[in-house]
Amino acid sequence: MKRSEINAALKEMEQMTQKCGFQLPPFCSFTPEEWQEKGHEYDEIRENMLGWDITDYGLGNFDRVGFSLITIRNGNRQKQEKYPKPYAEKLLYLREGQYSPMHFHWFKMEDIINRGGGNILIRVYHSTKEEELDRETPVTVHVDGCAFTAGPGTQIRLTPGESITIPPYLYHDFEVEPGTGPVLLGEVSQCNDDCTDNRFYEKVGRFPEIEEDEPPYRLLCGEYPPAD
Repeated sequence: MKRSEINAALKEMEQMTQKCGFQLPPFCSFTPEEWQEKGHEYDEIRENMLGWDITDYGLGNFDRVGFSLITIRNGNRQKQEKYPKPYAEKLLYLREGQYSPMHFHWFKMEDIINRGGGNILIRVYHSTKEEELDRETPVTVHVDGCAFTAGPGTQIRLTPGESITIPPYLYHDFEVEPGTGPVLLGEVSQCNDDCTDNRFYEKVGRFPEIEEDEPPYRLLCGEYPPAD
């Protein structure tokens, strides 16, 4: 992705959080210059990849396949003694016309919440033992405490305020219901690890390669300079 695309996506998501009345923690507004001055007191942010995360899944077409995210809080399964939190929280932003590819998590259970904007469509499949899509077995879905059965490949529609529970090994993807506008999502989950806990059905990347065509507006979660 070009840095200019990333900067535009960051600003767009900032505007959406303001529109939905969701206040971000202070570290989300640190400039690249301010990060150069941050010491070890901010290591929790560095080591647990808190903050901004913009991805085009390595496909180079962010307007069609991409997601804007902010990790607000997170534990660390690899460093549990230092960071014992068993939970994480994210915000996710999807434009109308964007798509987040089919995937599941081996470890993480998560609730996806429509925090505001349009309607989100989440397609669900069980995984087979071979980690293929199970196109035959119905899925028991839990939406805001209501359990019901849906056919494999059903898109679950969440309007603002609604949420769905996604257990491990449940394939799911995201897209906005056409005509309803961009969506701000919340995610409340067990610890998040985007380096080892994502199983994409089709091979994609997770973090973008960046072409520096302008200075960064904010640093992404993998770009923080180490503390002195």
